[in-house]
Amino acid sequence: MSERLFVFDTTLRDGEQVPGCQLNTVEKIQVARQLEQLGVDVIEAGFPVSSPGDFNSVIEISKAVTWPTICALTRAVEKDIDVAADALSYARHKRIHTGIGTSDEHIQYKFNSNREEILERAVAAVKYAKRYVEDVEFYAEDAGRTDNEYLAHVVEAVIKAGATVVNIPDTTGYCLPEEYGRKIKYLMEHVDHIDRAIISTHCHNDLGMATANTLSGVQNGARQVEVTVNGIGERAGNTALEEIAMILKCHRQMGIETNINTRRISATSRMVSSLMNMPVQANKAIVGRNAFAHSSGIHQDGVLKNVSTYEIMDPKDVGVDDTSIVLTARSGRAALKHRLSVLGIDYDDPGKLDKIYERFLRLADKKKEVTDDDVLMLAGADRKDSHAIKLDFLQVTTGMGVRSVASIGIDISGQKFEEASTGNGPVDAAIKALKKIILKQMTLREFTIQAINKGSDDVGKVHMQVEHDGHLYYGFGANTDIVTASVDAYIDCINKFKTAGRL
Repeated sequence: MSERLFVFDTTLRDGEQVPGCQLNTVEKIQVARQLEQLGVDVIEAGFPVSSPGDFNSVIEISKAVTWPTICALTRAVEKDIDVAADALSYARHKRIHTGIGTSDEHIQYKFNSNREEILERAVAAVKYAKRYVEDVEFYAEDAGRTDNEYLAHVVEAVIKAGATVVNIPDTTGYCLPEEYGRKIKYLMEHVDHIDRAIISTHCHNDLGMATANTLSGVQNGARQVEVTVNGIGERAGNTALEEIAMILKCHRQMGIETNINTRRISATSRMVSSLMNMPVQANKAIVGRNAFAHSSGIHQDGVLKNVSTYEIMDPKDVGVDDTSIVLTARSGRAALKHRLSVLGIDYDDPGKLDKIYERFLRLADKKKEVTDDDVLMLAGADRKDSHAIKLDFLQVTTGMGVRSVASIGIDISGQKFEEASTGNGPVDAAIKALKKIILKQMTLREFTIQAINKGSDDVGKVHMQVEHDGHLYYGFGANTDIVTASVDAYIDCINKFKTAGRL
């Protein structure tokens, strides 16, 4: 039978301490409701005594969510605890999180005190908080660097004083996973009545070991994890909620389960990233945009044959629609053929696919990523090989204070034609020059330009709708040069006149 692990989310407290990530009360309520849907057990809503805004946010979050426990942080100071209790007055399930530094570094340099006095203050804070709420969590700040024997004395004393949860933070992210695991194990084995409280982890990522330390703590007896969405938090951040949730889901043999609805992870990640203006790194585990993306030809071939060759979890389990085959210069024919098939274009002739693949590689060398629209352009170029009308060359002169001039060369069934024209812009000039060659009555009805990925090196996509002889024809063009893409789209329409027998 699996054991229950409680998830304590501190995105709205520790996560919000990151410079530039501060949220207003309305935004905090949005995140809190999303966390409730995600399934977190405890929401640390803020540090009420720190500011009127934080105080008000704890009140409003308490009103906005139903079943999670709402937690408020305090120092081991009576005024802090008074204010926290007041802020939690509307919470259905309330917890006060109080504590003090226990490492020699904190005792000497932060408090100018001694171990005995710190122990007394810890016990007094828990007892005082107990006057207001039944659920009191104590944190031994910098427990990661605290002597294990002294830490055990503190933990035993605060449990005796009424603490229901004891938090063992690796505040500085100093511990090695084995070291942190041994610390939790030591407490489990040396603290009397340890079973009366839940031991909690709270690990920071200064050395990149927050998740590993948290997992080690869980493996040695901790049954609450303190985490943040996307791993945001003080300095290098905290343990990422999504990483712990998916580690336990992937490794069910550990026999530990959470209440997290993992299919809401991706949506929650995006919300937090957007509201806090904190972009998620592309290669971030679970929620980075490349987490389920494959660009290597070898990997793509394996995934297309069987997704389990390179993926250990189903993207749908975290709320991602599907695996992404990213087309780059390292992609092979199999990936390109797959993408064409997805887009509704199938090539049975290997020779045609080879031609498209050659064009694909030339484009991929110029771009970081080849998009679906780029692929459609490449496939369209293949179809255009049989078109009667083709663009030979296009030269445009334009700028501010001068009239745009375009010179164009067209190949019509092997015959060469050239013309030039002016216009009120480069596209207008180029199309007028084209019309001097194609002497047909035709009217541009729709003209749409789209930059696919918004980069300066991007392929511009142009859609056109041209009326001729009472019929509408749709044309498509794509090129890194938007004027060329526009002319290609217009010519695509004209070639369809011919197909319809009207040229």
